[in-house]
Amino acid sequence: MRLRQPPRIKVLEALGAIADQRVRKVDNHYEVISSEGDRKYTVSVEGNNVSSDDNGTRFRNYVGYPIIAVLMLEGRLPYDEELAKALAGIPWRKLNEEMKDYSKVEEIVLKRAEEKGVKRERIEDFVNRVMENVRRLGLNKVT
Repeated sequence: MRLRQPPRIKVLEALGAIADQRVRKVDNHYEVISSEGDRKYTVSVEGNNVSSDDNGTRFRNYVGYPIIAVLMLEGRLPYDEELAKALAGIPWRKLNEEMKDYSKVEEIVLKRAEEKGVKRERIEDFVNRVMENVRRLGLNKVT
């Protein structure tokens, strides 16, 4: 099954996971720890076939942030260390649950990154680039 495009905020969430050092390779797969540290997602990538047990991938059939983070670390998707650092320490799950609207969470996150000296336009251009690359990869969900 072909995975759908992720919500744009998932690109930012992936950068945050990398900046917080919550992504690590274990044997032939990766483990991604949630922003609150209470969940661990297992990600496997083989070519364009991917699997992840995060909710977005598993239940909504889109490319979840754990997959995006892994593909960034593998060099298959663009990565920007300065942007990642600006997104470190964000309580993603808490914000998502409180706001119940990705666009509101994205606005909070963009303002926070701007306060750390990263221009909104740069972030939006980066997200666009990653989204286009995700589309081009045409990732397939493996169960």
